[in-house]
Amino acid sequence: MLNPPWSEPPSVELLQSLARGNLKQQLLQALRLWVWLHFLYGEAATKLNLPEPFGYADWRDAFLGETHTKGEEKPGLHDWQCFCGKTVAAWLFSPNLNLTQLEWETLLRDSTFASQVEQQQQQFADSLRRHHLCPDNLQKLWETRLFGLTRRALAADLSVLAELQWLKRSGHLYYRVSDRPFTPSPVGKTDAGLITYNLEFLTQPDLAAIADNLSARLQGQQRFFVHVEYVITKIDRVDEWQDRLRTLWEQKVIPPILLTYWNASQQQTLAAVVYPVCIYYYQRGPYLCGFGELPPGETKQLDWRNYRLDRIESIEPLSWESARVPPALKQRYRTGTLPTPDEIQLAMAEAWGFDYYQAALMLLLRFDREWDDRYIRNTYRHATFKAVDYQTAGNLIRQTLKGEQREAMLKVWRARSPGDAYYRATYRQNDPNVMQRLRAWRPRVEILLPVELRERAAREVQQEWKLYHE
Repeated sequence: MLNPPWSEPPSVELLQSLARGNLKQQLLQALRLWVWLHFLYGEAATKLNLPEPFGYADWRDAFLGETHTKGEEKPGLHDWQCFCGKTVAAWLFSPNLNLTQLEWETLLRDSTFASQVEQQQQQFADSLRRHHLCPDNLQKLWETRLFGLTRRALAADLSVLAELQWLKRSGHLYYRVSDRPFTPSPVGKTDAGLITYNLEFLTQPDLAAIADNLSARLQGQQRFFVHVEYVITKIDRVDEWQDRLRTLWEQKVIPPILLTYWNASQQQTLAAVVYPVCIYYYQRGPYLCGFGELPPGETKQLDWRNYRLDRIESIEPLSWESARVPPALKQRYRTGTLPTPDEIQLAMAEAWGFDYYQAALMLLLRFDREWDDRYIRNTYRHATFKAVDYQTAGNLIRQTLKGEQREAMLKVWRARSPGDAYYRATYRQNDPNVMQRLRAWRPRVEILLPVELRERAAREVQQEWKLYHE
């Protein structure tokens, strides 16, 4: 703990440093960080009683209280005592950082205090104008709930404080520092004074370009949003594992890990020694891509597998000399041939689907022309997803199948209209993401190849029919 307690006012110069170079874009976060510092190092710190070290969940329960949401949703006004309900004005002009908005408004009615607050507000507004930071509606800024944000937004503040050396990070935990940073160092500052971000994690180049151009606020308004399907509910567990993995990936020699995880397909807890390669968000949640041991019943020595982070129960780093590490994986380490994230990208480019370790098969689909015009034509599904004409579809059936199976499928093909739309692709066998997409297209899609997948779809359709006709 700093001695004496930290009690800096929210000067524009201080907020500029907390914003890491661009106060116009990061004003609200800078104000939050200023409040954070008061509760970490100021007199208010004694009221939180945080453990040392502490994690986000510790801070949330101590600062926001037991009634504050522990999920990912943005909190509503659920408790007048919860700090998530306090506005910027209530924080900014409260003399001791412990007044609620209601108490601050009561004090405003007192003429002596009101004149003091009005003077502070005018001085701050003037400072904003001098720095070209005045929002179009300053009153809207004062009325913003400073901590009325999602868990992820608030947890990101901890990472920023660690980058600014106000906290020391160890995995998903944080330690307060004994020496106050003399001058917080802006990160990612360009000559124009703007924050830049590494967007290489966005695998779609055009989406990265949009984010690069529009991630910053324009005239005080956010104009670009990304909403993804996200099914994860065990948020704290996901945070713990990504922090643990980040610590491992920062080491010069990345160790293998013993994973204990829930295997959804086998409905049981399994263990495997794998080399952790990267975290990949795909469709509905984040996955650890690991290379190593396989579930029981597999014939390969080693292979890739994806582990959804919320289904991981434990991560135990091992030594490369541990007897628990498979000999074949040790050999990859000793010869410097451990896999890299680039291998995943290449495999995914070869075939449609996230189970990039599964066999690649040819897929032949038919859509009626109306559905194709509306939803399929001129859309991107995968690099191998290409339109073919009617005759080419017939030739693919002839080249792929033999005997009675070929004749049966050619009979089906001849019965279809040449005016329909036909597409071929390479996909990963049994990939659940591809299967979900094909199901979503029913009944406007027909699987022509492979025959096994066509028969599987037919069985599913029969099962669905029974649900509505029995």
